[in-house]
Amino acid sequence: MKHNLEDAVTAHYGRRGLLEAILAGLEAAGGDSARPAPEQLAPVDEFHTAGRITTLKALGMMPIVAGMHVLDAGCGIGGTVRVLAREHGCRVTGIDLTPEYIEVAETLTARMNLDGACTFHAGSVLAMPFAAGAFDAAVTFHVAMNISDRAGFYDELARVLRPGAPLCVFDVMKGPAPGMVYPVPWAEMETTSFLKTPAETRDLLAAAGFKIHREESQRAFAISFFREAFAKAAKAGGPPPLGLHLLTGRNSPEKFANYLQALEAEQIDPVIMVANRL
Repeated sequence: MKHNLEDAVTAHYGRRGLLEAILAGLEAAGGDSARPAPEQLAPVDEFHTAGRITTLKALGMMPIVAGMHVLDAGCGIGGTVRVLAREHGCRVTGIDLTPEYIEVAETLTARMNLDGACTFHAGSVLAMPFAAGAFDAAVTFHVAMNISDRAGFYDELARVLRPGAPLCVFDVMKGPAPGMVYPVPWAEMETTSFLKTPAETRDLLAAAGFKIHREESQRAFAISFFREAFAKAAKAGGPPPLGLHLLTGRNSPEKFANYLQALEAEQIDPVIMVANRL
């Protein structure tokens, strides 16, 4: 069952020609595909709500110190990994289920001259190829929504973190209102979407050996962010050359429209939680 689900999730995210599409979009947006800057890649680089904006916000809520070895569990194409390396001076390891994402992550990281500080692995976050206590900190942004074995995921994060290490979870969580319309950016249909409420997430993290000390909903901000993004796209007559639509496929407008609708209806809530492994 686990492998069937992971195969379905990989198929959802995998895109042929993804690197070429990103580099072409970068050039069309006025960026340098040979030596891209993080700010130039930001529209596509971080596949979670509000991208780089919330990356910086979430990392700012953590006690990150230069020289730490940080894990990004579900790293996508490596945007957060590169922020941690370039702007926080960390050594960073990313792991993601989608091979195309890892290939793109490695290429972009090398072009930004950050490959000495960043390592990437293709694999499951439910069985990571890392030693117990290998990391000083960990982040996982918009990953758990595709994981049915949430307890197993948090147990695995606890295993690879040293005692006292901080963990930042930023996920779309189930809101107080019932219902949800698919597709959305993380799932074409409900069979690959596994949302938990903030309360359920707290309980699962506590059971895995984490103590939460900060929590912040991003729902109001996300509504404003996506309304503005839709208004800009409408004014421009379509999406910009570089954006998350390169990752989410031809039905991207429907996915993001459904996401905004669910935010406005309080069916979902993007929440940042910061905890420490006990």
